[in-house]
Amino acid sequence: MNKNTFPENFLWGGATAANQCEGGYLDGNKGLSTVDVIPAGKDRFPVMLGKMKMLKCDDEHFYPSHEAIDFYKNYKEDIALFAEMGFKTFRLSLSWTRIFPNGDDINPNEEGLKFYDDVFDECLKYGIEPLVTIVHFDVPMHLVETIGSWRSRKMIDYYVIYCETIFNRYKNKVKYWLTFNEINMLLHLPFIGAGLVFEEGENEETTKYQAAHNQLIASAKATEIAHKINPEFKIGCMLAAGNTYANTSAPEDVWKAMEKDRENYFFIDVQSRGEYPNYAKKMFERMNFTLEMEDDDEALLRNNTVDFISFSYYASRLTSADPKINAETEGNVFATLKNPYLKASEWGWQIDSLGLRITMNSLYDRYQKPLFIVENGLGAVDMPDENGNIADEYRIEYLREHIKAMKDAVNEDGVDLMGYTPWGCIDLVSASTGEMKKRYGFIYVDKDNEGNGTLKRSKKKSFDWYKKVIESNGEQL
Repeated sequence: MNKNTFPENFLWGGATAANQCEGGYLDGNKGLSTVDVIPAGKDRFPVMLGKMKMLKCDDEHFYPSHEAIDFYKNYKEDIALFAEMGFKTFRLSLSWTRIFPNGDDINPNEEGLKFYDDVFDECLKYGIEPLVTIVHFDVPMHLVETIGSWRSRKMIDYYVIYCETIFNRYKNKVKYWLTFNEINMLLHLPFIGAGLVFEEGENEETTKYQAAHNQLIASAKATEIAHKINPEFKIGCMLAAGNTYANTSAPEDVWKAMEKDRENYFFIDVQSRGEYPNYAKKMFERMNFTLEMEDDDEALLRNNTVDFISFSYYASRLTSADPKINAETEGNVFATLKNPYLKASEWGWQIDSLGLRITMNSLYDRYQKPLFIVENGLGAVDMPDENGNIADEYRIEYLREHIKAMKDAVNEDGVDLMGYTPWGCIDLVSASTGEMKKRYGFIYVDKDNEGNGTLKRSKKKSFDWYKKVIESNGEQL
């Protein structure tokens, strides 16, 4: 390998999620999912936080997931465009309720299974390796209503049946699997991360950590089953990553930054090392909280660690020990101060390409397992010119600098990196805001925030740029 190249088998591609691109929210016998009841507009965050109960759709709100960009009907065209860019891999998620409409069904929905068969076949036709997220912010609404979602241990059994079904069905089509998308999001947006709706007087922190334990056990069981069904399977965890910097060199600020990082490492420490770290045990002690565990939970976690660490990276974070200074920047799910050394996106996400290299080194030093960057990108307003062209130089610049940082981590620091799938390779609905105008894609989709548009696909300038990047294995930036 030359000093400045990526490995020959490096998995270049792009990433999406079913709830943000698929649409067809009740087509093919699909059941209602948590993401289907999250509206756009002012009520979006209260619902995602589990503070506002919205268990059904109403006529007063607009629900972006219902049509999204209608990948359900347009997947052949979209995958052909990915192939034209030269994708080696395509990260997508399965909709749990497309396969088990209620979550506790006796038999899976054949129409849903067949849809994903067709999608995988289309990928494989072009030599594109599917990278599949099993749960990407996606819980059957029926299980939220009947058992309280991931606060209940019963969820593990339903998740395991779902995993057994898809592992057996797609064992010759899919090799790479992620058990939960951004598993640490459960602490920040509990309804989106785990289908949690809090009751009045409930201890929200202990509920979240019990739900987290249930997801961690589910992930370990899935890993165990996957390796039995097909020893060639590679199972990864998935973290919303980005190191937290201290606001000053005051030791209190440095300590606060370390605490913030641990909050996110917590999940991956368990999934990658196979046990709860001591800092987490001490935290539970201070909370006067005992996890509800079964006898074989610890052995299960210990014996079924993940094969690789996947993560999203959009921005670094900044924190202070002084509560007066610690204010949130607009648009971020994670509380962070404004870093005076960084520029920010139109949504207040701070652009820090060196932060990606720092994050990669932190994760690789900590776990010594292969890494996979499965989300990274710039959300921006793209305005077509009079000919319908979009010269998204700002996106090219963002991705170029992050790929350079990736290259440095691999070649200068020796980080083992499997692949790179920028987020929203085709425009899709924003998870945080529900907007269409916050675009990430190399491919423009004609649709606005209110759901109007033709859904016509067209290539942006970044499309041809990324095609050259892949062709040259990251040499031509």
